[in-house]
Amino acid sequence: MADFLTPEERSKRMAAVRGKDTKPEMIVRRLVHSLGYRYRLHDRKLPGRPDLVFKSRRKVIFVHGCFWHHHADCPRSRLPATRVEFWTRKMSENEQRDCKNQLDLKSMGYDNMVIWECEFKNMSQLTDRIRGFLG
Repeated sequence: MADFLTPEERSKRMAAVRGKDTKPEMIVRRLVHSLGYRYRLHDRKLPGRPDLVFKSRRKVIFVHGCFWHHHADCPRSRLPATRVEFWTRKMSENEQRDCKNQLDLKSMGYDNMVIWECEFKNMSQLTDRIRGFLG
């Protein structure tokens, strides 16, 4: 299937993809705040600039999009039909970077949790998971 956008239009559209304050991140932030936890956002001093940082607890939360971070066995993480080689390499690099950041955080004494956007289907289960991680 050919791309219906010109390369310039595609570039503009991809450049508009947000890196922070995304809808999934905002949902998690509201949920965590409603549970009574306070946090900092995107600490530049920490590897990977985690989405939520609980410094006193030495814990961080990453909110990952299933597509961009290539969530294994998730229907949302399918590779596009065009430029398969590019996307395969890009997703592999994203996974390696995420893994390295999590290992670096662990070596700094931080526990980390990854929340995938597909987990929003069951908010009560997600709430319990967050409580267990932060509690």
